[in-house]
Amino acid sequence: MFGRMKIIKSTGNYSDEIDRLKKVIEEADAVVIGAGAGLSTSAGFVYNGERFERHFSEFGKKYGFHDMYSGGFYPYDTPEEMWAYWSKFIFVNRYMDAPKPVYEHLLSLVKDKDYFVITTNVDHCFQKAGFDKKRLFYTQGDYGLFQCSDPCSNETYENEKMVRNMVEQQKDMKIPKDLIPKCPKCGKPLTMNLRSDDKFVEDEGWHKAAARYHDFLQSHNGKILYLELGVGYNTPGIIKYPFWQMTAKNPQAMYACVNYGEAVCTEDIREQAICIDGDIGTVIDELRKKSEAINKKMCMWQGVKI
Repeated sequence: MFGRMKIIKSTGNYSDEIDRLKKVIEEADAVVIGAGAGLSTSAGFVYNGERFERHFSEFGKKYGFHDMYSGGFYPYDTPEEMWAYWSKFIFVNRYMDAPKPVYEHLLSLVKDKDYFVITTNVDHCFQKAGFDKKRLFYTQGDYGLFQCSDPCSNETYENEKMVRNMVEQQKDMKIPKDLIPKCPKCGKPLTMNLRSDDKFVEDEGWHKAAARYHDFLQSHNGKILYLELGVGYNTPGIIKYPFWQMTAKNPQAMYACVNYGEAVCTEDIREQAICIDGDIGTVIDELRKKSEAINKKMCMWQGVKI
């Protein structure tokens, strides 16, 4: 469908679009945030460079890979080695805070709005930043959950204690054999609750979040902003294409895309779109500064000390 439609990369001047987006956020009755990997990248969750060297240099030297992503696909000889890497990966990318407060700053922009978040990210940054858990839908899983590798049920298991034990007790890039996680129901190996094939477990929490997202969309048909942040083309059918479609069907809706190098929309929603090619964290910071400056002026006019 979208392959036959004209895609445009920009809708206007960078500074002007920042001003437009600020006004749209303020006037929107509701905001739907669609977040992809680019948002976490902007927050400092990068898988290579200094961050990789700081946390995984010993793995890189032993196995010959140079980024965290490659380490996840390495054919380790034993489960003890595999879980030494994956436990540390999960700990660094799920239980450590993001290096930059991009998610917290995003929350400051929408905390007083009626909002909902749909994301393909699995790092749990939204909830750690203070977003309401009942306004979040993690479609592709969560690094903080394990599931049976050959699903014997639709249950998932909180993994923080298991992961921390593996990280603390690993030696020479191996974990003790008795720490290899196993399904409490059938005894088969546990694995990450990440959507990669047809064995992905959509547990009760997943279905409740999906229902809340559906209900939110159904209950808003006025001035709604579809705010897309860092979404690429790996799974465009989850966020990008639906956002375009919903904007086109609602003349009061607005679509905003903030993405470094991939800020685009379709020609048919051009007049309802704001496309900003830039770093998400920088854009959010500029929006915050503009709002703070206006609030400061209002306080001065009203004689309120700040």
